[in-house]
Order: sequence, then structure tokens, then C-alpha cells
Amino acid sequence: MFNKLIPLSLIVILSACGATQAPPYQKDRNPEDRNEYSGVDGLTQQQKDQAYLMNKELSDKCTKARIELAIAETDNNVSEVKNQKSIISSTCI
Repeated sequence: MFNKLIPLSLIVILSACGATQAPPYQKDRNPEDRNEYSGVDGLTQQQKDQAYLMNKELSDKCTKARIELAIAETDNNVSEVKNQKSIISSTCI
């Protein structure tokens, strides 16, 4: 009888642990605001979020460089035009 109680107790304990587990990631937050990931689904989402954030950073740099290029062209600042074109070639896809 004692041998039958141990497996049953383990099942109850393990079931209770699974019931209190946190969600795999914070679905209600934007990728920029997520800071908690757990489990396989959380790890997958973390990788997606990191890829998104890297692409967003490049896109933001590209946009800023295009604005700065327009300003440099308006001001006839040749060296800044060259600098911004270099940034654009490395960040804009």
C-alpha cells in the first residue's frame, strides 16, 4: 500500500507545480517591454523579439541617417553627406 501512495503523491505534487507555472512570456507587452521568458515557447519568443529589436534598431538608424543626409545636402556639407551615405549603405536594406 505504501508503494502505491508514493507514485500517487508524486503525480499530485508535479501536477500542482505545473498549475502554478508562469506563462512562457509576457504576451500582453511589446517586445521592447518584455523581460521574462520561460520554457521552450518563451525561448522561441525571446529569439523572435531579439530579431525584431535588432531589425528595428537598424531601421531607426537608417531613418535617422536619411534625415541627416537631407539636412547635410541642404547645408552643402560634403563631408557629412559622405558620412550619412556610408551609414545608409550599412543600415538600410
